Amino acid sequence: MKLLRRISLFLILSGIMLGLGGYSALKAEQFFYPNRYARKETPNYVVQHSSESGEMQEQVIEAAVGGIPVVTADTLYLIEEVNLADGTVHETEESMPVKYIGLDREGLLAELDIYDSSPPLSELERGFETIELTAFSKDRVVVCKYYKIDKEDEQEQDLGPGFYLMVADHFIVVYREDKKTLYISTDILLESLDDTLQAEIIQGKYVETEEEVYNFLESYSS
Repeated sequence: MKLLRRISLFLILSGIMLGLGGYSALKAEQFFYPNRYARKETPNYVVQHSSESGEMQEQVIEAAVGGIPVVTADTLYLIEEVNLADGTVHETEESMPVKYIGLDREGLLAELDIYDSSPPLSELERGFETIELTAFSKDRVVVCKYYKIDKEDEQEQDLGPGFYLMVADHFIVVYREDKKTLYISTDILLESLDDTLQAEIIQGKYVETEEEVYNFLESYSS
């Protein structure tokens, strides 16, 4: 009977010691690795993009860290284009650029600063002045681009680079590509040209560049 009691007491003490050991180990792990237990689960977003080799790769981006909002693939991306010349505003909705996904407000501002200091050539040709972030949240990002476009410059861009040699009152005239905007009048008579060239100009002879126009004028001017 005494032996049975000793065995029972030994098992109870062993269980207590085992429990205390496990509890101590857990507390020690929590002390040395606090972030492992303090971190809350946040939804992740998977973004697919092409690598340099052309293969599709997946990039997992955490939606928010510590409650700080970040850009996701579902964030609404609006671009406001403001013409400083006349004050007109044009708003468009575009897909969120992959390089912006996962950025917080400060990160996005840094990217826009890079864009502002080195804008694409196509933007400079449109009269790009500057860019700024006007609204930021996990649901909606608004970027404002400022341009300085005069009406004459805008029409010039719409006309295209080409020209047409045509006839007006027996004299050669040069029109822009739309065949309505007069570029230059000349004192070259249609009858002074050879028959083949006359026929081409009567139909409207297309000339690609301004240099070709002036070469023609120099060749046939009296």
